[in-house]
Amino acid sequence: MDYFAVIITAAIGFGIGAIWYGVFSRTWVPASGVPTNERGAPRDGANPVTYAGAYVCILLVAGMMRHVFAMSQINGFGVGIVAGLGIGLFFIAPWITLNVLFSQRPRVLALIDGGYAAVACAVMGGVLELF
Repeated sequence: MDYFAVIITAAIGFGIGAIWYGVFSRTWVPASGVPTNERGAPRDGANPVTYAGAYVCILLVAGMMRHVFAMSQINGFGVGIVAGLGIGLFFIAPWITLNVLFSQRPRVLALIDGGYAAVACAVMGGVLELF
Protein backbone atom coordinates (compact mmCIF):
# COMPACT_ATOMS: atom_id res chain seq x y z
CA MET A 1 0.00 0.00 0.00
CA ASP A 2 1.23 3.47 -0.80
CA TYR A 3 1.15 5.07 2.64
CA PHE A 4 2.05 8.50 1.29
CA ALA A 5 -0.97 8.43 -1.04
CA VAL A 6 -3.25 7.47 1.85
CA ILE A 7 -1.88 10.24 4.10
CA ILE A 8 -2.26 12.89 1.37
CA THR A 9 -5.72 11.61 0.43
CA ALA A 10 -6.86 11.80 4.06
CA ALA A 11 -5.56 15.36 4.32
CA ILE A 12 -7.56 16.29 1.23
CA GLY A 13 -10.67 14.61 2.67
CA PHE A 14 -10.13 16.54 5.89
CA GLY A 15 -9.81 19.79 3.94
CA ILE A 16 -13.04 19.08 2.08
CA GLY A 17 -14.72 18.64 5.46
CA ALA A 18 -13.45 22.02 6.62
CA ILE A 19 -14.90 23.69 3.55
CA TRP A 20 -18.12 21.62 3.60
CA TYR A 21 -18.96 22.31 7.22
CA GLY A 22 -17.91 25.94 6.85
CA VAL A 23 -20.50 26.30 4.10
CA PHE A 24 -23.22 24.39 5.97
CA SER A 25 -22.36 25.46 9.54
CA ARG A 26 -25.36 27.76 9.99
CA THR A 27 -27.69 24.84 9.33
CA TRP A 28 -25.57 22.04 10.79
CA VAL A 29 -24.70 23.54 14.18
CA PRO A 30 -28.27 24.09 15.43
CA ALA A 31 -29.55 20.88 13.83
CA SER A 32 -26.78 18.82 15.43
CA GLY A 33 -27.44 20.13 18.91
CA VAL A 34 -23.75 20.83 19.48
CA PRO A 35 -23.33 23.23 22.44
CA THR A 36 -22.34 26.69 21.25
CA ASN A 37 -20.59 29.71 22.70
CA GLU A 38 -21.92 33.28 22.74
CA ARG A 39 -20.98 33.73 19.05
CA GLY A 40 -22.97 30.65 18.03
CA ALA A 41 -19.85 28.61 17.22
CA PRO A 42 -19.35 25.12 18.67
CA ARG A 43 -18.13 25.54 22.26
CA ASP A 44 -15.18 23.16 21.94
CA GLY A 45 -14.75 23.74 18.21
CA ALA A 46 -11.04 24.50 18.47
CA ASN A 47 -10.22 21.37 20.49
CA PRO A 48 -7.17 19.77 18.79
CA VAL A 49 -8.20 16.31 20.03
CA THR A 50 -11.41 16.58 18.00
CA TYR A 51 -9.48 17.50 14.86
CA ALA A 52 -6.87 14.78 15.41
CA GLY A 53 -9.61 12.21 15.93
CA ALA A 54 -11.39 13.39 12.79
CA TYR A 55 -8.19 13.07 10.76
CA VAL A 56 -7.57 9.55 12.08
CA CYS A 57 -11.11 8.56 11.07
CA ILE A 58 -10.62 9.93 7.55
CA LEU A 59 -7.21 8.25 7.41
CA LEU A 60 -8.88 4.91 8.17
CA VAL A 61 -11.42 5.47 5.38
CA ALA A 62 -8.67 6.44 2.92
CA GLY A 63 -6.60 3.39 3.86
CA MET A 64 -9.52 1.02 3.42
CA MET A 65 -10.47 2.68 0.13
CA ARG A 66 -6.90 2.13 -1.12
CA HIS A 67 -7.10 -1.52 -0.05
CA VAL A 68 -10.51 -2.07 -1.69
CA PHE A 69 -9.36 -0.34 -4.87
CA ALA A 70 -6.25 -2.52 -5.07
CA MET A 71 -8.20 -5.72 -4.47
CA SER A 72 -10.86 -4.70 -7.00
CA GLN A 73 -8.24 -3.62 -9.54
CA ILE A 74 -9.74 -0.14 -9.76
CA ASN A 75 -7.43 1.96 -11.90
CA GLY A 76 -7.77 5.47 -13.24
CA PHE A 77 -8.87 8.84 -11.96
CA GLY A 78 -12.45 8.67 -13.28
CA VAL A 79 -13.01 5.13 -12.07
CA GLY A 80 -11.62 6.16 -8.67
CA ILE A 81 -14.11 9.02 -8.46
CA VAL A 82 -17.02 6.71 -9.30
CA ALA A 83 -15.86 4.03 -6.86
CA GLY A 84 -15.31 6.61 -4.12
CA LEU A 85 -18.72 8.13 -4.78
CA GLY A 86 -20.23 4.66 -4.48
CA ILE A 87 -18.54 4.10 -1.13
CA GLY A 88 -19.66 7.47 0.22
CA LEU A 89 -23.16 7.37 -1.23
CA PHE A 90 -24.05 3.72 -0.71
CA PHE A 91 -22.00 2.67 2.36
CA ILE A 92 -21.33 5.70 4.55
CA ALA A 93 -24.32 7.98 3.86
CA PRO A 94 -26.95 5.28 4.57
CA TRP A 95 -25.24 4.46 7.88
CA ILE A 96 -25.22 8.13 8.81
CA THR A 97 -28.89 8.35 7.87
CA LEU A 98 -29.65 5.31 10.04
CA ASN A 99 -28.01 7.02 13.02
CA VAL A 100 -29.88 10.28 12.36
CA LEU A 101 -33.23 8.51 12.08
CA PHE A 102 -32.88 6.44 15.24
CA SER A 103 -31.45 9.30 17.28
CA GLN A 104 -34.45 11.36 16.15
CA ARG A 105 -32.24 14.18 14.93
CA PRO A 106 -33.30 16.61 12.19
CA ARG A 107 -33.14 14.86 8.82
CA VAL A 108 -31.14 17.73 7.36
CA LEU A 109 -28.16 16.24 9.27
CA ALA A 110 -28.35 13.15 7.08
CA LEU A 111 -28.21 15.34 3.99
CA ILE A 112 -25.31 17.46 5.21
CA ASP A 113 -23.24 14.64 6.75
CA GLY A 114 -24.11 12.11 4.03
CA GLY A 115 -23.41 14.69 1.35
CA TYR A 116 -19.97 15.29 2.83
CA ALA A 117 -19.30 11.54 2.86
CA ALA A 118 -20.32 11.21 -0.79
CA VAL A 119 -18.39 14.23 -2.07
CA ALA A 120 -15.27 13.62 0.02
CA CYS A 121 -15.11 9.92 -0.86
CA ALA A 122 -15.54 10.71 -4.55
CA VAL A 123 -12.66 13.20 -4.49
CA MET A 124 -10.56 10.88 -2.31
CA GLY A 125 -11.17 8.01 -4.75
CA GLY A 126 -9.91 10.15 -7.62
CA VAL A 127 -6.88 11.33 -5.65
CA LEU A 128 -5.95 7.77 -4.65
CA GLU A 129 -5.88 6.84 -8.32
CA LEU A 130 -3.52 9.68 -9.16
CA PHE A 131 -0.76 7.92 -7.21
